[in-house]
Amino acid sequence: MFNFFKRKKDKNQEDEIKKEEIEEMQSEETYEESEELEELEEIEEPIEVIEDEDEDYKIVEDTEEPEQSEEVENNEKSEKKGLSFFEKLKEGLSKTKKNLTEQIESIVFRHRKIDDDFLEELEEILITSDMGVETTMDIIEYIKTETRKRNLTDTSEIKDVIKEYLINMLEENDEDNDTENKQRVILIVGVNGVGKTTSIGKIAYRIKQSGKSVIVAAADTFRAAAVEQLKEWCLRAGVDIIASEQGSDPGSVIFDAVNAAKARKTDVLICDTAGRLHNKKNLMNELSKIFKIIDREFGEAKLDVYLVIDATTGQNGLIQAKLFSETCSINGLILTKLDGTAKGGIAFPIVNELKIPIKYIGVGEKIDDLQDFNATDFVNAIFE
Repeated sequence: MFNFFKRKKDKNQEDEIKKEEIEEMQSEETYEESEELEELEEIEEPIEVIEDEDEDYKIVEDTEEPEQSEEVENNEKSEKKGLSFFEKLKEGLSKTKKNLTEQIESIVFRHRKIDDDFLEELEEILITSDMGVETTMDIIEYIKTETRKRNLTDTSEIKDVIKEYLINMLEENDEDNDTENKQRVILIVGVNGVGKTTSIGKIAYRIKQSGKSVIVAAADTFRAAAVEQLKEWCLRAGVDIIASEQGSDPGSVIFDAVNAAKARKTDVLICDTAGRLHNKKNLMNELSKIFKIIDREFGEAKLDVYLVIDATTGQNGLIQAKLFSETCSINGLILTKLDGTAKGGIAFPIVNELKIPIKYIGVGEKIDDLQDFNATDFVNAIFE
């Protein structure tokens, strides 16, 4: 065991400190997501709001088959002329690459032989690059095993070994969520400010572009402007939304959305929820109620629970994932704000320690800047 692992004994204490920091940041009951609101442009297409006389919810839908907005068309044109998604990902992860890969290359230059001194320096780089102690230990052990097995001696070969481990780890924890001929419910959870609302709009757009029907349930009735913001995103994506007024019962919104999805035979129902942490007992109870409603009213559908993590929060993102996984069965992650962060390495310990796969990653503000996660592309964007 190397000297750097002596720090492990302080890990629990550090986690507690970070946990307290998160709770302080989330203690206020109103939150602002100004960046998301600024990017929303006015929609000129006429819409019709249908109010059910017997219910308190509204269904907002296009008056005719929705066409792609001018903004979306312009995005697609610029995409063809500009960067591919992989190039955007690589550009967005450039700070993460500098934080991790360039440091590894520097010790490879100084050490030609794979020995204890080299591995100890590598260990420190990995831990300080948001890999975390547990994942770092796993990587080091894998390197030791593979160097013996393959008779590796030159440090220049180590980067490929690390890439191999990370790709395999990310792919092993993935699962195929494509369920043909079966309706799906995707429940989106996370703290405020991580990009839940924008992610829902972008996921709805992607699913609709694949030829499937989508309804969005605006069950975040807690945060001011959350419903209006989500309506804007749904209009941009060209999908229907079931919403109520601020302060309404989220459970009733979910109930109405489930019934609408069943009646229309909608392929995918995406449910927004209020931002919450474990210390918000009423909000956690509300989440439990939502689960019960979906299970009771739509038990035949496949339920996915996706946690949205802001990549810029680094190790705090790992703590958030741990807290949420203790409360609900999360089976997918959405990693946002990867463009320009030096903390993209946090993706690895979250998947490695919690065994939760990444489903989507976001690298920008446009509606098509959120894509399906590809382990090989993600690792190559950091290491190439």
